[in-house]
Amino acid sequence: MVVKVAINGYGTIGKRVADAVDAQDDMEIVGVTKTRPAFGCDLAVRKGYPIYCTYDEPDKINAFAAAGYDCHGGLSDLLNVADIVIDCSPGKVGASNLAKYKSASIKWIFQGGEKHATTGMSYTSSANHSANLNAEGTRVVSCNTTGLSRTLVPLYHHCGSLSVECTMIRRAADPGDSSKGPINAIKPVLKVPSHHGPDVMTVKPEISINSMAVAVPTTIMHVHVIVAQLPDGHNLTTESIIDMWSQEPRIILMSGAETGITTTAEVMEYARDIGRKWGDLHEIFVWRDGVKLEGNTLYYFQAIHQESDVIPENIDAIRALMGVEDDWRASVAKTDDAIARYNNIL
Repeated sequence: MVVKVAINGYGTIGKRVADAVDAQDDMEIVGVTKTRPAFGCDLAVRKGYPIYCTYDEPDKINAFAAAGYDCHGGLSDLLNVADIVIDCSPGKVGASNLAKYKSASIKWIFQGGEKHATTGMSYTSSANHSANLNAEGTRVVSCNTTGLSRTLVPLYHHCGSLSVECTMIRRAADPGDSSKGPINAIKPVLKVPSHHGPDVMTVKPEISINSMAVAVPTTIMHVHVIVAQLPDGHNLTTESIIDMWSQEPRIILMSGAETGITTTAEVMEYARDIGRKWGDLHEIFVWRDGVKLEGNTLYYFQAIHQESDVIPENIDAIRALMGVEDDWRASVAKTDDAIARYNNIL
């Protein structure tokens, strides 16, 4: 079975999801949407992805032809030729599309900028792949929730319970976004607790977690400062936790002292050095020498590339919703191998 995938919103996330879909041998891109003719259309043309308009109004569709682009129709036309749509619209915009997807009898995946209540289902591969099997639709949780899930879910499975406090040191904007700040300030998120940690409980409600967040003047990555309380009798050590994470997919562990990679700038330089497309890092980066277990209290740092860690999760979510792979580890292995080979080819 080859799943026909539509991408509604061909921007920072959408263009990355489209290439990840294109890498898979069990999926194909049937179209991507843009709100208007823009430079992103040129990228879609080079990739061979059919362009559709986000809207169904004839004047907005015709604007693409006037600008020299072959537009295949509006969103409704795209939904008619797809099995599933990945909504990569800006946050809080995608929810208005839900009725359209349901009317088209198409499966749908939203991103973490939408609320869990919009979909009633959320997804990360390691936490709840099986719960999403054959579902009508879901939401791939945010980059921060994805990152927290990757390290906390294995801990929970070992310990049986977990209580977590997390401080999110957040980038102020994506690299290509010139409309946001802060420019020369540190901005606390005054809604306490922030939504980032509790969002983990939409995919793993058994983990008790709260978070606070601070935005800082960087565009590169987020950093999580995590303090986790393990139950009595956990039988873990600092070294065994590091070994546990080393066996999990989509986690990179490195020693800052040994590698010289001690900042987020160096983490992203590492991603570029190993040839990752767009300099992306799908994995969560954990500093080995920043992990310390003292009694029942675990301390560690991890870095999150906000533009890319959710990309492979979207691919696994497609397989869950379409019911084509019920083993999350098998899906992850297939997804990651295909993306790696695709990037080498390109």
